[in-house]
Amino acid sequence: MPALVAGAATTVVAMAGAQLTNLGPWYAALEKPDWQPPDWLFPPAWTVIFILTAIAGVLAWRRAPDGATRVRLIGLFTLNGLLNIAWSALFFYLQRPDFAVVEVVFLWLSVLALIVFTARFAIVASLLLVPYLAWVSFAAALNLTVFQLNAPF
Repeated sequence: MPALVAGAATTVVAMAGAQLTNLGPWYAALEKPDWQPPDWLFPPAWTVIFILTAIAGVLAWRRAPDGATRVRLIGLFTLNGLLNIAWSALFFYLQRPDFAVVEVVFLWLSVLALIVFTARFAIVASLLLVPYLAWVSFAAALNLTVFQLNAPF
């Protein structure tokens, strides 16, 4: 059952983020750094991140020592999912990289909180979240650079 819930929750977050991501004329017109990967790389990278996150959620759920820990775990994953969706909404849907560069700090902190929290009782789950933190770190640097190259918004 935890695998179904984790898979469904991850799918909802991924689909919501994808719905809010518009690579139309506005995005195409943005000046981007030379080190930005090609656009086609982002969907597979996020797919891997979401799969690892779902697996981490299941492992952490199974290793959680008690109900209170599971409630906190669900809360942290829920917060992270909402922040993930919010970043897409700010950057792509509202076309506000300036707001997104502030929000991505909270997204990054939510991933770090998941890593630290799960490390107490599920080290493998914690390690599976490290690529997510690395990717959000990269995305934050890219977001900041796009903001700097194209400001003001």
